[in-house]
Amino acid sequence: MQYIDQTITGIDGTPAHFTGYVIDNSPEVDPNRQRPAVLVIPGGGYEMTSDREAEPIALKFVGAGYNAFVLRYSCKPSLYPTALLEAAEAMRLIRTHADEWHTDPERIAVIGFSAGGHLAANLATTAGDEDERAHGYDPDEVRPNALMLGYPVVTSGPLAHRGSFDSLLGPDRKDDQDWLDKLSIEKHIDAKTPPVFAWHTVPDDCVPMENTLMLISACKAAGVPVEAHLFPEGGHGLALGTAETAWGGKGNIFPCIQVWPELAIDWLGRLFG
Repeated sequence: MQYIDQTITGIDGTPAHFTGYVIDNSPEVDPNRQRPAVLVIPGGGYEMTSDREAEPIALKFVGAGYNAFVLRYSCKPSLYPTALLEAAEAMRLIRTHADEWHTDPERIAVIGFSAGGHLAANLATTAGDEDERAHGYDPDEVRPNALMLGYPVVTSGPLAHRGSFDSLLGPDRKDDQDWLDKLSIEKHIDAKTPPVFAWHTVPDDCVPMENTLMLISACKAAGVPVEAHLFPEGGHGLALGTAETAWGGKGNIFPCIQVWPELAIDWLGRLFG
């Protein structure tokens, strides 16, 4: 396996960390195999990036035969669009090194959790296209082929996780309605949005499940394929819902949500073939 460790420098000079887990090809199987890939974007309210939603998620997909990459993007005090452009650069890196990293450039999914879900959706929808173009990226060249979201921050409206938008926009823009509309994902889902997989827990008291319901409605209206799962137990930030990703090794363990990786991998398999 190749282990990739690179630094992406944000537009404000802050470092983002890009890590990759690339499965080696074997002459006993297929020396020219190009695998699908997943870019993992952890959550953390745009204040940090959670360890629990980083490597453990990547290794789940590696175990299913995917190359996996993790982006630890710049957070507070970095402001929009720093993290978005780092995500665009991560996608550019994966596609530029597709041959070297045995990756199919047309089968790259992004998966984001909580605020990382907002960032993943910002990259996958047209919400950030204007800012990507302004900094030298072609949005269509860095858009993923599939979007997966776990308990995502979606709306900037009344059901928003306000802390995420406060950290993302900063004190001068956090109450500016034009900026809030620009970054309210449900307003920017159109025909360019790739197929979507999402999951949420009904009792989530941090990012209300209505964020995912808004996402589903927007996808339906735009004709974007969507598969979504709502689970009856658990709060926010569950990651895998197992002891592997539990707070302190004992909190946030919910068997009912532990099926989501298999559901996501099955969905990706049907989508990518």
